[in-house]
Amino acid sequence: MSRNFASLQIGDKAGVSKKITSELIFAFAELSEDRNPLHLDEEFAKNTRFGQRIAHGMISGALLSAVHTQYPGDGAVYMSQSLKFRAPVHVDDTLTAWTELKEKITDKKRLLTRDWVVNQRGEIVVEGEALLFFDK
Repeated sequence: MSRNFASLQIGDKAGVSKKITSELIFAFAELSEDRNPLHLDEEFAKNTRFGQRIAHGMISGALLSAVHTQYPGDGAVYMSQSLKFRAPVHVDDTLTAWTELKEKITDKKRLLTRDWVVNQRGEIVVEGEALLFFDK
């Protein structure tokens, strides 16, 4: 959907979902060069506090980037993103990344959003805020 700055309203929300498969985790490790065995080696992960492999936290961060292509939409540029990792993401979890417009900084065409990611059980796994530039 095509939007412009003037059409955006405080409280607007958008979300995008993705199943986090083992293949996706291995592909992210290849892309990011983050080969922590906690993400890739089941035997190693069994002996950690998590008891099993977990996904890279930045996969959740990447989903927040994806949701900003939905809202505010194409042309949005990240200026900053804060992330607090609240719970692990496991293989075959389905995540939904959400964004909600908190503030419009009209003179600079900037947006402050509240962002969060939930798993299929509704548990918040990541939360934070983003500052975006959107001059459409």
